[in-house]
Amino acid sequence: MEPTSITEKLLYNTVRIETATANGKGTGTGFIFSYEYDSQYYPFIVTNKHVVKGAHTGWLYFTQSRDGKPITGLPFRLEVAGGFEAAWYGHPKDEIDVAIIPLVPLVQQIKSMGADIFVMPIGDDLIPTDNIISELDALETITFIGYPNGLWDTKNFLPIIRRGITATPASMDFQGEKQFLIDASVFPGSSGSPVFILNIGMYTNKFGTTNVASRIIFLGIVASVFYREDLNKIQIMSQPTVDVPVAVSRQMIDIGIVFKASTIVETIESYLIKFNAKKAENT
Repeated sequence: MEPTSITEKLLYNTVRIETATANGKGTGTGFIFSYEYDSQYYPFIVTNKHVVKGAHTGWLYFTQSRDGKPITGLPFRLEVAGGFEAAWYGHPKDEIDVAIIPLVPLVQQIKSMGADIFVMPIGDDLIPTDNIISELDALETITFIGYPNGLWDTKNFLPIIRRGITATPASMDFQGEKQFLIDASVFPGSSGSPVFILNIGMYTNKFGTTNVASRIIFLGIVASVFYREDLNKIQIMSQPTVDVPVAVSRQMIDIGIVFKASTIVETIESYLIKFNAKKAENT
C-alpha cells in the first residue's frame, strides 16, 4: 500500500519497540518526529522514559522500502544490544516522561545492513500555534496510534488506530503541568503513542464556525493512566511495558495522561544544545 491519505500516512509514523529487561520482555510505542532548526531537519524516535527503563536490549520495527515506497508486510527488525536504555535521551526533568533517540544513525546502520526503511515523520509544523489552541473546544475527538497490549497487524506489520476524547481542555495545563487528560482506553503497549486531533473533510471550532476542510494537529504523547484500587482509591500508573499479572482489585478507569508536544520540543532542544547541534541562547 502506498500511503495517500492523512490516516494512511500515520500508519507509517509509529515504531514498534520491544524490550528485554531483568524482569522480562515488554512492548511499547515510538513515533518519528522531525524538528526544524536553522533550515535543517533533525528526525528523532520519541517514546516514554519508562518504555525503555531498565532495558539492556531493544528491538525497533520499521517497514522496509523500495524506490521510496513502502513494502507493506516486510518489516525490518533492528536490534540494539548492550545498554538500550542508555541510547535514549530523556527530558531534563525527571517527572516529564519523554525520551528520544536520533533517527539518522539508525537509518545509516540499517543501510549498512543492506536495507532501506519507509517512515512518515510528524513535523513540528503540526504543533498547534497559540491561535489554533484558542479555537479548540474543551471536548475534542482525539486519535492515537500504537500497539495496545502489544497488538498489531502481524500480516502487514502496521499499528492500531484508536480514538477517544479530551477529558480536560488541551488548551490548559492539567494541575499546572504541561499535560492534559484523555478519555480513552489506554493499555500497556500504548505508552509512547502520538496523539492528534484529526478531522477529515469538515470540523467546527469552539466559536461554532464550520470549516469545510481537513485538519491534523499534533497534541502530544500518551504516558500514564489512572486506575482504581481497593476502597476506590485513585492512583496514577505509568503504563507497564512488561506483561505482568494484574490483581482484580486494580481497575483502569480509561483516563490517560498526555504530555504536551512542547515537552518533546524541549527534550530535542536540550539534546541539540548538549551535543552542540544547536547553540544555547545568550552564549
